Amino acid sequence: MKKIFILTGEPSGDKLASMVISKLKKNFNEIEYLSVGGSNLKKIGIKSIFDLKEITFLGFTSVLFNIFKINRKINKTVDEIIQFNPDILFSVDSPDFTLRVAEKVKKRNNKIKTIHYVAPQVWIWRKGRVKKIKKFIDHILLLFNFEKKYFDEENINNTFVGHPLIENLSTNKIDINNLVSKNKKIISIFPGSRKSETNTLLPILIDFIKMMNKNYSEYDFVFHATDENKKYMVDYINNLNLQNINIISDEDMKREILSSSVFAVCKSGTVSLQVCNAKIPSIIIYKLSFINFMIFKLLINVKFANIINIINNKEIIPELLQGECNAKEIYNSVVYFLKNPELMKNQINDCEKTLTQIRSKTSSSDEASSLLTKFLTT
Repeated sequence: MKKIFILTGEPSGDKLASMVISKLKKNFNEIEYLSVGGSNLKKIGIKSIFDLKEITFLGFTSVLFNIFKINRKINKTVDEIIQFNPDILFSVDSPDFTLRVAEKVKKRNNKIKTIHYVAPQVWIWRKGRVKKIKKFIDHILLLFNFEKKYFDEENINNTFVGHPLIENLSTNKIDINNLVSKNKKIISIFPGSRKSETNTLLPILIDFIKMMNKNYSEYDFVFHATDENKKYMVDYINNLNLQNINIISDEDMKREILSSSVFAVCKSGTVSLQVCNAKIPSIIIYKLSFINFMIFKLLINVKFANIINIINNKEIIPELLQGECNAKEIYNSVVYFLKNPELMKNQINDCEKTLTQIRSKTSSSDEASSLLTKFLTT
């Protein structure tokens, strides 16, 4: 029986991995799996060697304070992979964790094929990582076609597969009438998948909702949570006595709620692509500690945080970062858009043009699973 070890480092990678492996399971039954994964891989029957929350850290200082714990987890993960002895190590995103594991695994057993899904963003910072990756990654799967040149230059085997979060995965309609009022408009809110992100952004977003409620009565606000952070968010919000807030983590429900929304407030990250794909206008928010932000600013070589803006080299989607990431600025931006439908229409059109550049011919998960099959059968 063939074996695959799936290596993720945070909930978003767990979700991407589960989409690929779900496709692979349909076409290739005789595979034994083990993982470092979360709730999405668990739902399709794949065991994780430890809880994903144990390695999910945000920011340079958080990593620094947890460096010994992270190193122990890296070494334990490497030991587990070597003992499992897979045909393929399939690592997904979170390069500071997954690629460090892959490098150690390759040194100990170079017969294990290493395939990495979601290239590290070398076009943003640390371009020198490309040369290092060549030594221990057999094939890398790219979400964006403009990334190919960075890996082609170093003769690293790579395939552009497109971005899985802009696939139309479900056409089933779900009844959301028991979740939101029929006479209310929905604003979707994405506060991040990591607890550290949610800790920072949730109080700001609650203050924004309170400001909205003072002046408008026609909106319901729905927080899109992960299974990992839903309980924390429910406990936090239940004490506030706000009647027009709901929290959801079911993926099908999320898609239905998003498609029924009039606007979205998104933490900077890949989730914004789902919002764009659903043709929902949005703004981007993000906030790091002052020290983390200053370190990050010294290292990056792009002007924007959001991928849509980076591709276009201009602000298609407004970004409220650091000092601008506060309740008043969010409120002003959202209200300005809601009062100007033409602006929302223009943003949707610009985003749709951009998405055509990063869609694969079939689907990202199909192409990724096909490549895994090829490695298993050759």
